Amino acid sequence: MGLYQAMDKALQDRDAEAYIGLLHDDYRFVRHQSGETMDRAAMAELIRRMMADDAVEVRDQRLIYENAEILVEHSVMDFPDGTREAVMGVHTLKDRKILRTETGATLLKT
Repeated sequence: MGLYQAMDKALQDRDAEAYIGLLHDDYRFVRHQSGETMDRAAMAELIRRMMADDAVEVRDQRLIYENAEILVEHSVMDFPDGTREAVMGVHTLKDRKILRTETGATLLKT
């Protein structure tokens, strides 16, 4: 199974631990709103909270491109505050795991 397929399955199953298992030990997430970064532990907690909240929904997930060094995906996300964003995720890969994620998001009218 490719990395994207594993990520998509974890999201569809709302399996936070499976998703977290795809993150490299040196993982960093760059927040699109502020440019601040989160390490693997902080991201793991965020993933657990998001997947436990039925108001957070990832829809229309699709792979744009994947090779051994990069994975690019797009989805629409619904959030508990009623907002919806189109999100482009760019994941740098290392050792078949996600090393770094940067996102770009566009607020959509609901």
